[in-house]
Amino acid sequence: MHRSPGRCRNGTSIASLGRARTTALSYDVGVTVVPAKPRVNLVPPPELLPDVLPTERLNERAKPTRPLRDDLRRIPNARNAVAVVATLLQSYGVVIAGAVINTWWSYLLAFVLMVRGHVCLNILAHEAAHRLLFTNRRANDTVGRWALAYPTYQAMLAYRRAHFAHHRDEMGPDEPDLALYSGYPVPADSWRRKLKRDALGISGYKNFRSLYHALRRGQTEAKEILAVQAVMLGTSILFMRPLAYVVWIVSWATLWKVSNRLRAIAEHGGMVRSRDRRLTTHVIRQSRLARYWMVPYNTGWHLAHHVDMGVPWRNLPRLHDELVRSGWVTEEIVYPSYRAFWRAASSGTPS
Repeated sequence: MHRSPGRCRNGTSIASLGRARTTALSYDVGVTVVPAKPRVNLVPPPELLPDVLPTERLNERAKPTRPLRDDLRRIPNARNAVAVVATLLQSYGVVIAGAVINTWWSYLLAFVLMVRGHVCLNILAHEAAHRLLFTNRRANDTVGRWALAYPTYQAMLAYRRAHFAHHRDEMGPDEPDLALYSGYPVPADSWRRKLKRDALGISGYKNFRSLYHALRRGQTEAKEILAVQAVMLGTSILFMRPLAYVVWIVSWATLWKVSNRLRAIAEHGGMVRSRDRRLTTHVIRQSRLARYWMVPYNTGWHLAHHVDMGVPWRNLPRLHDELVRSGWVTEEIVYPSYRAFWRAASSGTPS
């Protein structure tokens, strides 16, 4: 019998299942027993994680075996070059168009649309950090750093080191983003405060402050980022459109920070350290709108990415389909939408 994604056999959604999985503790106060506030759990329970591995095409950790592995790990250089050029044209084109029109509404529109530009630049920079953009490593790192990462204030080589630590042991003691992912679900007011800090540029300011300290320490990548930003600012001033650069930087420091948090928490928020990637990474059904604005370039198939980080973005849906066909990923652990996940992630109770 068909069941909609994100629902258990009894018809319960995974989000509501998470709310039902609570720790019912109590303590005595005189003769009155006061129940402690329940703790919500976003981690799928064991009964929703079938042990079906290995198979002919997947090993015991769900990684594809040969020849499937070799096929999925093939990097399409020409197609990726087209994706990079298209992303650059879109990102810079939005801001340039706003500057050419040169009205308040054109800059406002560019400010909003540039969110997707920053998303795409960061995701392709992430691909380059994994050395999956081009087979030639020099080309991969040159394009990744100078064309994709530095325009969005990201030190790609430093990010690569931290990000590989993230992949080696998600949610472990060496997880660089442990503070970001831990503690979920949070109360709704805490969730709103986090998003408000992002929207007001407070989180972005902290990033700029870190960049400033890196510059004072003389770090090479910080200097390179500053050089790229100086060229961008100088170009906008040369053409007497300094607001174009303001749009670029403020959109990154506000709207993109909101988008980035929403995506990041939907990937690992509230999960636990485990060799089973189903316990470290969420699975969420993506709408077309989400794939366009927040998780383009197949980054929404994040469990597949963590199962085998050597698979380029174009083949992540194929790997995900393989995980589903094997029975390792079931409908019961899939959130029906990002909105459903965020609702669960912000359903915690105050401590």
